[in-house]
Amino acid sequence: MTQPHFWWQTGVIYQIYPRSFLDSNGDGVGDLPGIASKLDYLRWLGVDAIWLSPIYPSPMADFGYDITNYSDVHPLFGTLEDLDALLQQAHQRDLKLILDFVPNHTSDEHPWFQQARQSRTNEKRDWYIWRDPAPDGGPPNNWSSRFGGSAWQFDEQTEQYYLHVYDVKQPDLNWRNQEVRQTMFDVMRFWLDRGVDGFRVDALEVLLKDEQFRDNPVNPLWKPGDPFYTRLLEHYVVDQPGMHDIMQEMRALTESYSQRVLIGELYLPLERLMPYYGEQLDEIHLPFNFQFVTMPTWEASTIRQAVEGYEAALPQEAWPNWVLGNHDRTRIATRVGREQARLTQMLLLTLRGTPTCYYGDELGMQDVPLPRALMHDPVGKNHPEYSRDPVRSPMQWDGSANAGFCPAGVRPWLPVASDYQTFNVAAEQHDPRSFLMLTRALLDVRRSHSTLTLGSYQSVEQESATCFVYQRQYADQRCLVALNFSAHDQVVTLPEQGQGHVLLSTHGDCEGLIPLSEVHLRGNEGLLIEVEASSLPG
Repeated sequence: MTQPHFWWQTGVIYQIYPRSFLDSNGDGVGDLPGIASKLDYLRWLGVDAIWLSPIYPSPMADFGYDITNYSDVHPLFGTLEDLDALLQQAHQRDLKLILDFVPNHTSDEHPWFQQARQSRTNEKRDWYIWRDPAPDGGPPNNWSSRFGGSAWQFDEQTEQYYLHVYDVKQPDLNWRNQEVRQTMFDVMRFWLDRGVDGFRVDALEVLLKDEQFRDNPVNPLWKPGDPFYTRLLEHYVVDQPGMHDIMQEMRALTESYSQRVLIGELYLPLERLMPYYGEQLDEIHLPFNFQFVTMPTWEASTIRQAVEGYEAALPQEAWPNWVLGNHDRTRIATRVGREQARLTQMLLLTLRGTPTCYYGDELGMQDVPLPRALMHDPVGKNHPEYSRDPVRSPMQWDGSANAGFCPAGVRPWLPVASDYQTFNVAAEQHDPRSFLMLTRALLDVRRSHSTLTLGSYQSVEQESATCFVYQRQYADQRCLVALNFSAHDQVVTLPEQGQGHVLLSTHGDCEGLIPLSEVHLRGNEGLLIEVEASSLPG
């Protein structure tokens, strides 16, 4: 008996960085009405859900991840009514809407923190994490901020340090305090009651900290030039005991609403990631699988190893997911080049599980290099090489001024890519072999073939070290995916498979029926092949 599948299992999620999608009011910053105006494009493209990076009121020290009010919208992006309208218009088009939920920290300008820092006896004091100075007057321990420097900031007024795992303006909430938990769960209810379809939960792995505040051990593999915070192993800050109780509460709350999803941002190795599904699959629906985001080299063997390792580690009945890029990491087309990025798009959209796409990746958008003077990211201001601004550049809609992101004469909040006149939605919609049309075709085939949404996964042995071949099977339907990660022509052999129809080539042409005993792949080519039912063995 097959289990029914939910929309978040069969669908494709599309991440929007709201500042960068479309500016509707001419202030150089993207907004909610801008997103609403492009819902038809997203429907045409073929995605099923949109996830918005934070849109809450914020001083923007970390671009919306420093929140002053969890139950409203920043005027820069519009109003609460604009969000309601976006939600309604998305649902009319059968698109789901997922919000970012940021439970680990608030802004230091949040009324809660303003109260907490008034005195050591304030009723909100224990909502945050405060410690006395060390005997020498310095920070309570050696914990590092992920944005550089100590994770502790001395507060003159109350003569204690507060903890901030991220920016100094992002004090960490104390999730061991029951009032904090219940208040944050109320925030989730506020949005679920409005009709949002779920949350991507930010920085989940650091939600609880070691109760004894022990020093983190030194990372023996750290070398100069690596990010500052990685010189220590975050042993007492990440993935602490007690996390799974919180996740179960969060899941129970979400499940009390129909068809909602919880996605967790967890940069953890597989053996520590998988427990976040929950022993009874009662925690996070989709703990983000970032292997492709963090992969140092793109080679067929490394990719196959990652896929097989992940598939083997998944708890029974747990649903897989794959991510190629996001607002924090170098774009895939910059990492591997545009030609090979077409292959990775086929990989993302044909593996088993739920894919998450990053806005602009469907166009082959690349990082936009910036001089330090134009950087906004707090990380980049101190360490330009780690700035995340280059991956957050404005969406490229057409060949007009500012790529159609904002009106001519308006300065966009970040510069538009120099090659936007070639790589934009309007131009690529008219080129059947463009990156955009390949992505749309992949999404179309995915939607029309249950094999690709629900089928099993199995890799296929190959003599060619540069090719990764796997099959997806559902009932008597079977698809093969053959990916050549080299610039040279390769031949893969599938002697047991008979014949197949080429549904898609990343090179933009299809050959129809081919024998599978010897499949020819051009350099950096991927083929999606439907195996003829009559040619299946047995």
